[in-house]
Amino acid sequence: MNKLALGFLAVCAATVLLAAPSPQHPLTPPAAMAQGDTTILKLQASFPPSSLLFTNMQKFAQGVEQMSAGRLKIDGFPAGAIVGAFDVADATHRGVLHGAHTCTYYFMGKHMAAALFTSVPGGPFGMSTIDFWGWEYEGGGFELLNEFYQQILGMNIVAFPIFPTTPQSLGWFKKPLKGVEELKGLKYRVPGLASEVYKDMGLSVVTLPGGEVLPAGERGVLDATEWYTPAEDLRQGFDTVWKFYHYPGAHEIAGSCDLLINKDIWDGLAPDLQAIIKAAAFQAAFQSLLEFNRMDAEALNTFTDKRGVTLVKTPDDILLAHLNSWDKIAARESAKDPFFKRVLDSQRAYAELVVPARLFMSPYDTIADYYWGDKEP
Repeated sequence: MNKLALGFLAVCAATVLLAAPSPQHPLTPPAAMAQGDTTILKLQASFPPSSLLFTNMQKFAQGVEQMSAGRLKIDGFPAGAIVGAFDVADATHRGVLHGAHTCTYYFMGKHMAAALFTSVPGGPFGMSTIDFWGWEYEGGGFELLNEFYQQILGMNIVAFPIFPTTPQSLGWFKKPLKGVEELKGLKYRVPGLASEVYKDMGLSVVTLPGGEVLPAGERGVLDATEWYTPAEDLRQGFDTVWKFYHYPGAHEIAGSCDLLINKDIWDGLAPDLQAIIKAAAFQAAFQSLLEFNRMDAEALNTFTDKRGVTLVKTPDDILLAHLNSWDKIAARESAKDPFFKRVLDSQRAYAELVVPARLFMSPYDTIADYYWGDKEP
């Protein structure tokens, strides 16, 4: 495992905070946080307890405790338990929290480049989940992520990828879409750079934390929503409001959510505990990736067999319109901000290396279609 991968895992565990300190008191160094031979770190997620994303943090916590033989424990909280879902980065920086389990694109209001570290339209540039994580650990993304928090935002934070994101849906709608014109004017929930793209495409965009999406749909505040992939969408119960599930979306093909940890806390941990954190975080990421691969397939069958959901293949003109709008926005933001351009250029350079090679080397689509091309989920 290379140095970046180890660093990634370490940050993950540390993010879990020791005790929820009050805003009036700075974080306590790990040595003082120890209870006997055990150090307890506490973190808060941006996700509700009903979310499968929250289970990623639980996997991480379990791994840390087992690998450290109980010397280090993680106490994790769901969104809203201590601070708001979108306030976890500020709270980690200030010492209100020791760390956070979140997606960096939630902080796009601080700087547009935040969205480039979670999920970028088109992959970006055709990258898969494995490609994107390759960029983070083999293409300079990890260093840029930490430069973003520490230098661009000036925050006392160390950041590591912890949750791999996979191709997501266009989302849930009240009728099947036949073309891009039918999107215009719809009140649609979506975060990150995708929100800017869909605004350009004529939608009325709403950004809500996960726990607020279903109630907003039930009240008619939303006409449509995206959230994540089938397993997570099933757990959230979106099919109780909407019955037409559109796949794929061009806005979130691949990416990562992150573990943030207060840098003072991280620096105060013993080297072996840092290494355990790194290993447990990477393990949790891979476990979650495999789990979602299976559960997404099962969820699609549940939707069609038991929930009365109609699966709709997203029309190509919607996907292409999204990429066209994104290219304009990417050019605009790159011209405005050197750091945004540097991150996007780094992603493009890595994609130019690995995506053509993957297309050449992999016969996946042809072979999969040979066996399963006539089978609907």
